[in-house]
Amino acid sequence: MPSPEGEGRAKQALEQAWGAYYDTNAKANKAIYAALPFVKSALRGYTTSNLFDLFGFWVTWRLVGGFDGMQQQFGMSRSSLYRRIALFRRVFGEHPDVYEFPGITIDPAAFAVGMSERNPPQPNS
Repeated sequence: MPSPEGEGRAKQALEQAWGAYYDTNAKANKAIYAALPFVKSALRGYTTSNLFDLFGFWVTWRLVGGFDGMQQQFGMSRSSLYRRIALFRRVFGEHPDVYEFPGITIDPAAFAVGMSERNPPQPNS
């Protein structure tokens, strides 16, 4: 029976990487949470939502060709793009055009080919 996890590949990869991440950050986080125990629960939803949004912004930015592509493909306004770019810089320290997430490679050409194969153009009726 199909499940929301599919084959669970993404979940398994995350679980394998989590141990290294956890060990690296546990010491620093432990001190912060001990000093300010409310921080973890108070910021979790906000932080998770924003990071998820910024990651999606970065992937989309790369797949559609940056600023112009975001405007043309998604109709995003200049001001909306400038706000997201500024937020991305505040969180990750670099422009989305420059920043690289470790372990993640974006291939716009392969994406375009794959999407066109999955969704071929429909002939006009």
